[in-house]
Amino acid sequence: ALEPLSVSLAIGVAWAITGYLSHPKFYCSYVECCPSDGHRINATALRAQLDAKLFGQHLAKDVVLKAVMGFANNPSPKKPLTLSLHGWAGTGKNFLSQILAEHVHPAGLRSKFVHLFLATLHFPHEDKVKLYKEQLQNWIRGNVSACPHSIFIFDEMDKMHPGLIDAIKPFLDYYEQVDRVSYRKAIFIFLSNAGGDLINKAALDFWTSGKRREEIQLKDLELMLSVGVFNNKNSGLWHSSLIDRNLIDYFVPFLPLEHKHVKMCVRAEMTARGYAVDEKIVQAVADEMTFFPKEQKIYSDKGCKTVQAKLDIHEDF
Repeated sequence: ALEPLSVSLAIGVAWAITGYLSHPKFYCSYVECCPSDGHRINATALRAQLDAKLFGQHLAKDVVLKAVMGFANNPSPKKPLTLSLHGWAGTGKNFLSQILAEHVHPAGLRSKFVHLFLATLHFPHEDKVKLYKEQLQNWIRGNVSACPHSIFIFDEMDKMHPGLIDAIKPFLDYYEQVDRVSYRKAIFIFLSNAGGDLINKAALDFWTSGKRREEIQLKDLELMLSVGVFNNKNSGLWHSSLIDRNLIDYFVPFLPLEHKHVKMCVRAEMTARGYAVDEKIVQAVADEMTFFPKEQKIYSDKGCKTVQAKLDIHEDF
């Protein structure tokens, strides 16, 4: 027979081991966990990464950083943070949303708490909009129930069927709970090319008038952008209740990229590949890009989107 003392000791050790293994810090070092309410985003690290990797977007960086940090440091937000990022392809919208996701959930887009929707992939058929609305509501409800700090990214908003995005309106509104679920600590991000022409025209007007690019402020573009996408049938937000009810916190403009910004993208890509930066190659790649307007050739018409592919043909250097 076992001694009572031995049995008690064994039980105590077993409880101690079980308690240690089930402790959140130990468990979450091996399994991804939803951040606790006390979790804080490192503003210094976020700014440093944006400065180092996102080029030519002083306005977007400043607006998003302030919006995200203000939201993250608010213990009782009244609604989820909702950002709508606008600009032509290759200007950094996807890049910024990925960086932001990584600072909330270290696994970034691989995190089970970060959800990316592509309009042409997830909602391809116009005749199934009613079904998509139900599926979208159920998906968001289930995931926010599992993690209040969930992030939802909607890409290709300009290809979204009109009215579909209004299905998530109850989750973005100023409700404490919807069906016993609070959505106030979630983040919703919309990415769209819609409004890019308006942003480009405004940037060109600044250039023509002799003003510095860095002088462009949010107040110069945001109202024009919100009205423009509201009245654009190909914006995904055409006559949307999200705009009508002021549920989108910020319309964030991404400016067209100049030659110097394209070169910065080339240097960053070369460094990421482990190459020494060769300015001749940087110039060669930049020269292969196309710029507009036709006469002045100030802005890259594809931003930095094709930099990786164009650098590939110079691999032999």
